[in-house]
Amino acid sequence: MSKAPQQILDPVYAFAPNRDTLGGTAYFILKNQGNILVDCPGWNEQTQTFLAAQGGVRWWVLTHRQGIGKSIKAMQAYLNCEMVMQEQEAYLLPELPVTSFGHTLALTPECRLLWTPGHSPGSACLHLADQGGILFSGRHLLPDPQGQLMPLRSAKTFHWGRQLQSLQRLLDEFTPDTLHYVCPGANIGFLRGQSWVSHAYAQLQSLNPG
Repeated sequence: MSKAPQQILDPVYAFAPNRDTLGGTAYFILKNQGNILVDCPGWNEQTQTFLAAQGGVRWWVLTHRQGIGKSIKAMQAYLNCEMVMQEQEAYLLPELPVTSFGHTLALTPECRLLWTPGHSPGSACLHLADQGGILFSGRHLLPDPQGQLMPLRSAKTFHWGRQLQSLQRLLDEFTPDTLHYVCPGANIGFLRGQSWVSHAYAQLQSLNPG
């Protein structure tokens, strides 16, 4: 049986890495305005029971095309929620009701999406104002083997130059007071038991993307 979702920050839970999304980590945000699911957890009875116990899902955010799991149609049929994906990749879900966005989209006054292309054409990050600022980075920003947060270039990287520009956008959008944590969408094994990176803005600033 898979590991149950773990509360890692108030109000954030992390799911176990999902083989269907190449070891991707999905997150659940418990909010009074409506719960938010970020990317695809493993779809099983344990996940269904957990989400139902928390009151279901209002918004389901997909941060990039590799975050689309094999069970996405079954998940949407069960969750019956609003799916959100950046317009460059929303077309990948033609049979599902998807809300697309361009540069940015506010789900609530405290929660908004930002387009951060580079890893893929429609990569996006979700920023939550809680706890000094929590950024759900998908695969745009990942920890390296030393646990340092950074954009990681791979054979599947869509456009490295744009990815660096997207990193600069995050530095321009936020400050150390509004971006304290990053919850990456993969590679959390490099964080040695955690599912988040703290003092995130300082880490990104040290990379000097410009």
